[in-house]
Amino acid sequence: MKLNLLNKNAIVCGSTQGIGEASALNLAKLGANITLIARNENKLLDVLSHLDTSKGQTHSFIAIDFRDSITLKKEVDLLKDRYHILINNTGGPAGGAVTEASLESFENAFQMHLINNQILVQKVVKGMKQEKFGRIINIISTSVKAPIPGLGVSNTIRAAVANWAKTLSIELGPYGITVNNVLPGFTNTNRLKSLIEKKSQVQGKSIENITQIMQSEVPAGRFGEATEVANAVAFLSTKEAAYINGINLPVDGGRTKSL
Repeated sequence: MKLNLLNKNAIVCGSTQGIGEASALNLAKLGANITLIARNENKLLDVLSHLDTSKGQTHSFIAIDFRDSITLKKEVDLLKDRYHILINNTGGPAGGAVTEASLESFENAFQMHLINNQILVQKVVKGMKQEKFGRIINIISTSVKAPIPGLGVSNTIRAAVANWAKTLSIELGPYGITVNNVLPGFTNTNRLKSLIEKKSQVQGKSIENITQIMQSEVPAGRFGEATEVANAVAFLSTKEAAYINGINLPVDGGRTKSL
């Protein structure tokens, strides 16, 4: 296969680090024009400077904090280009037991993940229908298949996003639009590092010990890399993935026990 995304416009959220950044780089290499969305303008400029332009691609960014959905909607409404690809990717809620989570933490997570995803989908879906081509990909978590201990709010909100996406896939499938969820396992990102550090503090074990225990749970015997998750995102974005719709795709080295 010779995968390409020439003349396709993509929005990539959370694109200044980790899986979001790797996804933006991958899509640009395949020829897509990228609009980056994240909150840190300096980091956005840095990623922008590394995006491939060898096929005539043009790239841009929006600096916005996802905690501000009202401003996000205003900024997104100003975008004029027709978009073919939307990568929804937002940092996960803080860890902790669900019984100890505040109502505010649930409300904030719901706003940042599901409400903002809805804002972005409503921006792009009309153009996707007109083009008879669309790819909506949500970076969520393997917790939608098996809840992860200590991530009460995240488990809850990620599941809501997964079911929202499945509903969208049914509604939009007839228009040549696919909606899929990519479920990263233990991936070498700042998010994983912070979770390991918290486990280390709570359990009174060294970071090295926690790391070894977590890696032992993965049949592949190691943590994944952001680029490996981004490779799945890139394929799902292409025309070759047209008949893959409404799925949860773990990219986790075989860690998830359920099918």
